[in-house]
Amino acid sequence: MAEILKGAPVAKAMTERFRQEAEILREQGVNPTLAIVRVGERADDLSYERGAMKRADSMGIDVKQVVLPEDVDSETFFAELERVNRDADVHGILLFRPLPRHLDGERARQMIDPAKDVDGSTDGSLAGVFTNTKLGFSPCTAQAAMEILLFYGIDVKGKRAAVIGRSLVIGRPVAMMLMHENATVTVCHTRTVDVPAITREADIVIAASGQMESVGAEYLREGQVVIDVGIGWNEEKQKLCGDVKFEEAEAIVSALTPVPGGVGSVTTAVLCSHVIEAAKRAFAQRSI
Repeated sequence: MAEILKGAPVAKAMTERFRQEAEILREQGVNPTLAIVRVGERADDLSYERGAMKRADSMGIDVKQVVLPEDVDSETFFAELERVNRDADVHGILLFRPLPRHLDGERARQMIDPAKDVDGSTDGSLAGVFTNTKLGFSPCTAQAAMEILLFYGIDVKGKRAAVIGRSLVIGRPVAMMLMHENATVTVCHTRTVDVPAITREADIVIAASGQMESVGAEYLREGQVVIDVGIGWNEEKQKLCGDVKFEEAEAIVSALTPVPGGVGSVTTAVLCSHVIEAAKRAFAQRSI
């Protein structure tokens, strides 16, 4: 049976470490602050917002909420986004997307200052991930997968890793982060021929295709570590599921993240750690 790599201990360790850093900043007169910009009342946005605010409170981070109606006009929306972008007291911005169709989501994404892009969505942040530099921040879910590997002592150096999915939110960023840690990475996607043959050869499998329960026993072998990034609601089973068929994988591989309770439970801790890091960088710049 596989070791279950739960996210809660990872998030707890991160919270304790970064809370201490936030306390040091506060002693220096800097209050780490996250601005949450939300348009409308989408249930998934509200759920993530609650989790982020709870985690922020536990880490000593202040939160400013900018809540706009679903039918907010473009001029008002972009004025509000620019206001938090320019607010020196705001260190990080979380913009919930997708935006309503009448708002230009691409313009909004690129408008955020990479220095405040704690969600890792701008091209500046992605460039930082690909160049392994401190320009912006890595996408939170991709980093959460890496934090789990680090916490459980899974050394990726020299290992073969297969990433299923090539999105800019998870697949490609996590592939680059694995390579920065000296793993040898193959990225699989919808045009890849015989994905199971590739994943069976891997030591580490990151399932991030967004295809619920698409990774079964034929993709896996003994000794592997499997990080399941997917999450969705299975109507038939009336439960949340990931990209991996958990019961099949648990009987084969060495270690496996659960869904729920795995990668997702670490993402808000990563987000808040980025806010504290952004506050540290801003304070360092101010002190020069």
